[in-house]
Amino acid sequence: MLSEQEVEKSQNVTVLLIDDDDIDAMLVKRAFKDNRLLNPLIHAVDGVEAWELLESGDVSKPFIILLDLNMPRMNGQEFLAKLRGDSRFREAIVFVLTTSRAEEDKIKAYNYNVAGYLLKENVGTDFMQALQLLKSYWRIVEFPG
Repeated sequence: MLSEQEVEKSQNVTVLLIDDDDIDAMLVKRAFKDNRLLNPLIHAVDGVEAWELLESGDVSKPFIILLDLNMPRMNGQEFLAKLRGDSRFREAIVFVLTTSRAEEDKIKAYNYNVAGYLLKENVGTDFMQALQLLKSYWRIVEFPG
């Protein structure tokens, strides 16, 4: 059972889901609900929309990003390059959630300091474990004001 303080702290961490696949986005949202994650969850369909949300201030800090790599307009790697190149968003915690098993994609993503690289095909059990990790993560980690 979460204490009031833990619930309040977790609700203060916004999750930005960047994925062009509506079914995958729905599965992530359902997983959040099933795991009783109360964090605000904002969905962007590609890197362009996500960037606009970040720049407009519609995504409040602190935030965690769940990022697909294969998207139209601005893909995940392009988004990561832009994110890490901007001092306002360098500290963002990013987890890649993708279908790509390509070693070069993994290397590029980790070169942009992602916190983890998760394959969508393992979204079942592995994703649930990752959500539990996130749940624990933002309960114990201190974020800047």
